[in-house]
Amino acid sequence: MVSWTGHVLPVAVTILTWFFATGLVAWLDNRERRTFPRSLLLAAVAALGGIVMVAASMNRATLGGAYLSLGGAILIWAWHEISFLTGIVTGPRREPCPADARGLARFYYAVAAMAWHEIALALSALGLIWMSREAPNQVGAMAFTLLLVMRLSTKLAIFLGVPNLSTDILPPQLAYLKSYFGPPRLGPELCLAIAGCLALAAWLGSLALAAPAGSAAAAGASLLFALATLGALEHLFLALPFRDGQLWGWALPTRRAPSGAN
Repeated sequence: MVSWTGHVLPVAVTILTWFFATGLVAWLDNRERRTFPRSLLLAAVAALGGIVMVAASMNRATLGGAYLSLGGAILIWAWHEISFLTGIVTGPRREPCPADARGLARFYYAVAAMAWHEIALALSALGLIWMSREAPNQVGAMAFTLLLVMRLSTKLAIFLGVPNLSTDILPPQLAYLKSYFGPPRLGPELCLAIAGCLALAAWLGSLALAAPAGSAAAAGASLLFALATLGALEHLFLALPFRDGQLWGWALPTRRAPSGAN
């Protein structure tokens, strides 16, 4: 049985949080470089607050605990996104992919372009999993890990090539990453990724519906269901002729053309 507190509200909260958090990160990372130190400092403070939120909620198997744990995970994730999109934590390689790179060499260059960011995300996921091990509320750790898996899937699909790719949110300081994008194509890997996300969302949805209506278990599974569904949507954006950057046009500053441009 679908309930407001156990199913509808958690999904709505997750979607709104995803929408506005993504817009805020896009706005911060597309501002002038002189604003980056302050943005990184505020994001770091928020991430520390996120760790405290996850720690404080992991022993609270309640509705409030589920929301608090998810909020903490989102704050930690946002810090990683801001540090990456400002160009502070990317990888040892900070230049375009060589034009003649093919196969494993191209994959190596792509990994080197963002290795530190991926390692930081993985360490954070492991830290959250370890911190909340055997705790009754593991929503934060599971949410962060789910975001990491879906992000890796998206990046791999983009590297191999997707038919529709919007770079509206990608800030100027990371423009060189476009050289690592694959050709416009609909490959089996993207179809499998979409199917995998949808299957995961369906499984999480079934767990939410099977839990007692209005319970913390239902809310936690619903929060994760919403994240998995959003992950499937982001993968679909890569296949369909829709610019996902339009969703956050309100958060992106108007970029001036270089001097001398026509």
